[in-house]
Amino acid sequence: MSEEALIQVEGLDAGYPGRSVMRGVDLSIERGQFVGLIGPNGAGKTTLLRAILGLIPGARGTVSVAGAQGRQVRTRVGYVPQRHDVEWDFPISVSNAVLSGRTGLVGWFRRPGRADKQAARRAIELTNLEEFARRPIAQLSGGQRQRVLIARALACEPEVLLLDEPFTGLDAPNTEELLLLFDKLTADGTSVVMSTHNLSEAAHSCSRLVLFNRGIIADGPAEALRMTAQPWSDTFGVSASSPLLSAIGVAA
Repeated sequence: MSEEALIQVEGLDAGYPGRSVMRGVDLSIERGQFVGLIGPNGAGKTTLLRAILGLIPGARGTVSVAGAQGRQVRTRVGYVPQRHDVEWDFPISVSNAVLSGRTGLVGWFRRPGRADKQAARRAIELTNLEEFARRPIAQLSGGQRQRVLIARALACEPEVLLLDEPFTGLDAPNTEELLLLFDKLTADGTSVVMSTHNLSEAAHSCSRLVLFNRGIIADGPAEALRMTAQPWSDTFGVSASSPLLSAIGVAA
């Protein structure tokens, strides 16, 4: 186990009743890394993120985040799932939606205190939502809603931010704004791990890529992984001359 690792996954087996998704996954992520978890649909990327959080019943192996294991992992991690359960028509302001991210720390039956409100305010500032803080969430655009979800995850002041397909449905300006935010977070020491289908953004923005298809196919700096097509072919089941690979600069 690396002494520098913020996330340490060892021998992880995970899946669902009657279906194994991954076996023997080992993964070590250091503080302040921006990691792109990329692979085709059905590769198990979401399952891996959920297993790190302890949300997959029957998963076996060891997962630790900042030294915490089991349910305590969730106090160290902010998570933005691809499919979220927000009722966007619910009459709540952006500020209160972000503050709800503190519920896991405050508890369901306690009122948020001064420290909770300050943490929510910092998350709103980080995500450039100050001008929308009093606005009902029903009035937000798609990009603004995605920033609210990320701010809600950041309100718990996590050491790790796990993001499942954060760019889905976003246009170029909103994608760029999120990438700038992720760069700032990692520069401040937060580790960001995102699964994404946006190969171009991942290949050119992440400090590290993990090619994943029911297990880790390759893992390393994006520039190094683009030097050879084989691991990409193995991950996505495409030829070395595929336009999918040439578009992101993978050598044929």
